[in-house]
Amino acid sequence: QVQLVESGGGLVQPGGSLRLSCAASGGFFNFYIMDWYCQAPGKPRELVATITSGGNTNYADSVKGRFTISRDNAKSTVYLQMNSLKPEDTAVYYCHLAPGNYWGQGTQVTVSS
Repeated sequence: QVQLVESGGGLVQPGGSLRLSCAASGGFFNFYIMDWYCQAPGKPRELVATITSGGNTNYADSVKGRFTISRDNAKSTVYLQMNSLKPEDTAVYYCHLAPGNYWGQGTQVTVSS
């Protein structure tokens, strides 16, 4: 059974950085597109970034130039490097595997002074 476990969230000041990790197990993760989503209080879950098995990436306009998604297929892990964080980035961040619609438990990111 596929499991996705996120880590790396926390409290950071505006302008700071965080690196989220998503460790996958239980499936042929390396062949699939992986996504990061975020959900702020009272708002719907939104797509943040996507990476294909070959490493092609796509980003929401709000994070372009600040966030970088990457993957290490040998470790079955996807990363989200978040730089120049803003208070509006505050949300729970979820890792997602599209085939089968698997979700991680989420990790809280809070950007506040």
